[in-house]
Amino acid sequence: MTIFYYLALFSLLFILSKYVLHRKKGYPSGPLALPIIGHLHLVAKRPLHRTLAKLANKYGSILFLRYGSRPVVLVSSRAAVEECLTTNDIALASRPRLIAGQYLGYNYTSLVWSSYGDHWRNTRRIIALELFSAARLQQLLSLRLEEIHGFLRQLSKNADYDRLQKLNFKTMFFELMLNIIMRMIAGKRYFGENVENKEEALRFRHMVSETFYLMGASNFADFLPFLRWFDLQGLERRMAVAHKERDAFMQGLIEESRERARNKTNVNDGEMNKMESKRKQTLLDVLLENQVHDPKYYTDQTIKGIISNLLTAGTDTSSATMEWALGLLVNNPRVLKKARDEIDAVIGNQRLVEESDLTKLPYLHCVLNETLRHYPTGPVIIHESNRDCAIDGHHVPTGTMIFLNLWAVHRDETVWDKPYEFNPERFESPEWEKDKGVKLVPFGWGRRRCPGESLAWRMVGLSLGLLIQCFEWEREGEEPVDMTEGVGLTMPRANPLQVMYRPRPVMKQVLSQL
Repeated sequence: MTIFYYLALFSLLFILSKYVLHRKKGYPSGPLALPIIGHLHLVAKRPLHRTLAKLANKYGSILFLRYGSRPVVLVSSRAAVEECLTTNDIALASRPRLIAGQYLGYNYTSLVWSSYGDHWRNTRRIIALELFSAARLQQLLSLRLEEIHGFLRQLSKNADYDRLQKLNFKTMFFELMLNIIMRMIAGKRYFGENVENKEEALRFRHMVSETFYLMGASNFADFLPFLRWFDLQGLERRMAVAHKERDAFMQGLIEESRERARNKTNVNDGEMNKMESKRKQTLLDVLLENQVHDPKYYTDQTIKGIISNLLTAGTDTSSATMEWALGLLVNNPRVLKKARDEIDAVIGNQRLVEESDLTKLPYLHCVLNETLRHYPTGPVIIHESNRDCAIDGHHVPTGTMIFLNLWAVHRDETVWDKPYEFNPERFESPEWEKDKGVKLVPFGWGRRRCPGESLAWRMVGLSLGLLIQCFEWEREGEEPVDMTEGVGLTMPRANPLQVMYRPRPVMKQVLSQL
């Protein structure tokens, strides 16, 4: 009994000390924490964004949580999120050092995982100016078109113009986006028709799926450091294996690109011109050219970190948005018809929608905005304070994790009219133009804003526009398409998208020419 009393007293003192400590530091209020684990038990239920929204509804839009040994401030209101991403942009521009960043982020050097500083600024500059500039994206347009047109060709080839057929997308959008990104990075494709190296394609598929799983997994050792000695979840072992496989794969891509560069010097000008006319310069080629001029900065590790970021950030998010958008359109035939009518009026049915047409299709852009409002690719974004700052008057010390629940902001009734309705017209209103601000945040904001935003709009906008233009889409029955959210960093669907489709008869001639 004596031991029991001592344990009870210790637990009570521990709780009170933590409560007093965070009060002294000026943290916002929050629910009472348990000894050792803090509030981890409150956030174990998934999906995380809904669990955090319930906590905010109960305790307030700015509240303090303790994830084991880590202090966390949860922010769920538009005003406070805006303060974090504008006034406190620099102070909150870092990322917490989670174990995954050591293995999947090349020891915290890749853009997604690195802390704010000179290295992060240089890496972002390279990606924004060297890889994702308007000129570079235009240069690689033909590669994107080849993949998207191949996707349309496969859909129309397997379809019947006279009747609707069931289509289960499973990984179709994901594979399309991976092919596009890999063609841009290294000139290679791993899915669909004419895959050259099937064994390498299988390795690639496993590597990508394992990476996304590990990035989305909750590792309790991140918050209770003593657990790292035991690796009870087995996650760190899997991360080490995944890193070894990914590193070997990325290094292989680099060596192939180097070999091509060396071969250029061994052929005459006429032969080289023929070779280059068939093959576009890839993003990896650009990085390796820069390495020749600045080998100290453009190390192989830096290059591998950049291309691994492009693969992970540019595929899962875009494919998820495609699935959510098409599901919403099938559940809302009025919106689907209006989007198709716009395309028919502007483009017609004698040619396909092109990237240059996207600025002429404002309603399609509204559909994508409304999709990202309902299903943001990063429902909860995580930052860390690199200096003391204040959020809504609350003192936030250095080293505090900041959880910004964008999903909650996107569905806030004080910010949006009828937020649970799918209504793209809300983005046509004068009120939207007057009061944009940090209101819709699908790609982040400020210094940590996604540098690939322009590419994402191009890939998703063109793909969705072509699907609307070329095919008829309907629900399988009377019941709406299942829109249940799954578990993951990028808000995937719980179940694959399943719809009925057929090619539009008026597009038969154009589709036959693909």
